[in-house]
Amino acid sequence: MTKTTSLLGLIVLMIVAFYFTRSPGLGASDVRLYVRHNVADYAVWKKGYDAFAPMRGDVFHQAVFQSASDPKDVTVIHDFHSLEAAQAFANSPQLKEAMGKIGVVGAPQIWFTKLGAK
Repeated sequence: MTKTTSLLGLIVLMIVAFYFTRSPGLGASDVRLYVRHNVADYAVWKKGYDAFAPMRGDVFHQAVFQSASDPKDVTVIHDFHSLEAAQAFANSPQLKEAMGKIGVVGAPQIWFTKLGAK
């Protein structure tokens, strides 16, 4: 897979994930955190991800996606009411530790978005 194909796939995934998983309460000031990473074993990762739920206190909506061509390529979304809350979660030592324990391979791609202007 080329970098261009991979980037195009990531953009399409981001658009689809945003529109089809939009939480009913998503407002103009809310922030969506995207995290894309590879995992060693999806079943192990998913079990660990679910166990981490109590640590996602400020998240009001979340969803998990697997690439259609590679089930070890995982993208997760989390919605927050502020950029500060999203950044605090993404930078938390507990999250980094948990990701290491549940089999995240390599550095994740992380980005933040807001609802576009109408």
